Parts: sequence; structure tokens; C-alpha cells
Amino acid sequence: MVDGVRGRMPWPGLLALSAAAFTAVMTELLPAGLLPQMGAALGVPEGRAGFLVTAYAVASFLAAIPLTALLRRFARRRVLVGTLAGFAACNAATALSSSYAVTFGIRVLAGAMGGILWAMLVGYAARMVPAERRGRAIAIVSAGITVALCAGIPAGAALAGAFGWRAAFGVLAVAAAVLVGLVPVTVPGFPGEPAAGRVPLRRVAAVPGVATVLGVTALVLVGHQAVYTYLAPLAALTGAGRASVVLLAFGAGTVAGIWVVGAVIDRALRVTLVVVLAVVAGAMAVLGTIGGPVSLVAVVLWGAAFGGVPTLLQTALVNASGPENADVATSMQTTVYNAGIAGGSLAGGLVLEGAGAGALPWTALPLVALALAVVLAARGHAFPGRRAARSRVGPGARRVRVPRTTGGTAGCR
Repeated sequence: MVDGVRGRMPWPGLLALSAAAFTAVMTELLPAGLLPQMGAALGVPEGRAGFLVTAYAVASFLAAIPLTALLRRFARRRVLVGTLAGFAACNAATALSSSYAVTFGIRVLAGAMGGILWAMLVGYAARMVPAERRGRAIAIVSAGITVALCAGIPAGAALAGAFGWRAAFGVLAVAAAVLVGLVPVTVPGFPGEPAAGRVPLRRVAAVPGVATVLGVTALVLVGHQAVYTYLAPLAALTGAGRASVVLLAFGAGTVAGIWVVGAVIDRALRVTLVVVLAVVAGAMAVLGTIGGPVSLVAVVLWGAAFGGVPTLLQTALVNASGPENADVATSMQTTVYNAGIAGGSLAGGLVLEGAGAGALPWTALPLVALALAVVLAARGHAFPGRRAARSRVGPGARRVRVPRTTGGTAGCR
């Protein structure tokens, strides 16, 4: 029985998982800020160096569902430690490689590790605490993403500027290796799923509420990414300020947003999600109609609202699927996230070229509004109100719950 079940949040374990999320984001995105140095060292132009980021994302997209399904039978902590060891090895090999082809292959392997890790983290956090603290635990783990984006990537770029890009990847390798030693002593162990108790992927996808949460995730990510990817030209058009200032304002908003959501998510998930999606929709409308300083305020509000959206959607998915099916469900959400990011970036680029930056917010607004409408309508399973949530322990979980005799930890299933 873990600390969360006895009444205390298992902070060491949750912080270790948050550090794992931080390491994964750093591994994925750090090359984007080091393309000139990496391209020169590997003998390729910056455009080809940028494919190192693409390779990671595509591998993560392709690997999340099949590898998660393949590894379900193994003890969860063993898989987590093995994945972190893979990150350590990949980052160390990247730091030592002088071949573009070898580095590209390493990035593919690292992306596969990322697909496994993202499918595990949310479910792991959910199983470490009682149901009434599930959202807060997921928010703590998700904070590692925000810290990486707001502080880790700039710090990594500064380290690379001072000591070279290889030093930045060397530090990442050491950080992952430290987690390999830290996780076994801070994170509780959970058993894998024997074949007899393993729920097929198609049945997890069919659990009431799961498809709805995944659909809302796709709508929000496509809309968000269509604008965020091209925030620099939009900022220039609206007069919100320099791109660096606008991005910093958005990042500061996300930090505030995830903190607020973490404080209220377990008491009012549905209401909070409705509010933040309404704020995102309002921000898109402002960005599409008003310029100047008001646009910068809209960006801050957009960042604050969107900062909590991933945590809200992840928690809703775990509530719908049940913690015992969370790895499979979140592997599906990882795939949807990556597809949404790719689709949104593509759609935004087409709109930018065809209609200009001013049309970007109007591209996102109907998608976010549709997501809001789905959340308002889905009161039964995906986004139940407080009364409905108290009256059940995940409706889908009852239909596909793994029998206790096949494994599990008291108080965690």
C-alpha cells in the first residue's frame, strides 16, 4: 500500500515521475534549439538536422500503442526503469556520435522509448494515489513538462552555447541514469497483466467515455497547434510584441494554469475543463479581432487556460478507462496528441500561406468551440458532473476491470 492510500501524497515517487517527464521532453525538443551546432558537427544542413526532431516524434507516434501492448505483461517498475535506461543510453550515444545516419537511428530508438514512457506516466501516477487525489497526482507529474518547456530547454541551450551541444546531451544522459537509480527506491512496484486478465485494446477503446475524451483531445490539439506553431507571424500582425516576449508570456501563463488546475481538478474536473476551453475560445476570438497590448493579454490567458488542459484530459481518460487500463488508454492518447500536433501544424501552415496569419485564430476557434460543446454534452461517462462521478468508480472500468485474482495492489485498483 502506497503513501497516497494511507492519506499522504507519495511525493518522492511523484517527483521522480515528474523528473522522468522532464527528461523525456528535454530529449525530444533540445535538438530544435541546437540545429546549427548539430548540423555543422554532423555535416548536414540545418534542414536535415531538423529531421532529428521529426524522427523522434514519428517513432513515438508509431511505437506508443504497439509497444505498450507488448509490454503489458511485465512489471511496471521494471519497464519504467528499462525505458529510463534507454534514454540514458540514447542521449550518451547522441553526445558521442559523429555520424548523421547513426544519430538519426539513435533518435528513432529514443522516440520509441518516449512512446512507452508517455503511455506509462499518467497511469502510474493514478495508481499511486486514491481516486480522490488522482487529478492532483497527474498534475504533479505533468508539471515536469512545463518545467522542461519554460526552463529546461532554455537552460539546455545556454549550456550548449557555453560548452557545446554534446555536453547538453551528456548532462541529459546523466540525469536519466540518476533516475534509473532513484525510481526503484521512490516509486512503488505494480505487477504486469497476465494474459488471462489482459483486456484487448479494442475493448479498452470501446469503454464508454474513452473515445469521447480522445476526440476532444484531437480537436483541442489541432486547434491549439494550428495557432501556436505560427505564433511569431501572428504576434507580428497583431502587434502583441516580439515573438520572444509573446512566447515567454504564453509560457508564464501555462505555469500558472497547471498550478491552479492541480489545486481544483479533483473537486471540479468537468467545470474546470469547461472554463478553460471557454477561455481558450475567447482568446482566439480576441486574437482574431483586436491588436496591440490586448492581444498579449489574450496570449497570457490562452497559455493559462491551455496549461491545464492536458492534465484535465489525461485525468478524464483515466477516470473513464479505470487505472488498470490507463497504460493502454494513454498510449492511445499519446498517439492522438502526436497526430493532433502534426495535423495542427500542417493545417496552420496551409492557412498561413493561403489566407495569412490573421486567419489562424478563426481556424482554431470552431475546433475549440466544438470540443467545448462535446464536453458539455458528455455528462454520462467522459466528463461527468460531481454527483455522477461520486456514484460510480469509472463505468467503463466495471465492464473491463481485470479480476483481482490476476494481480494488482490493494488500494490501487
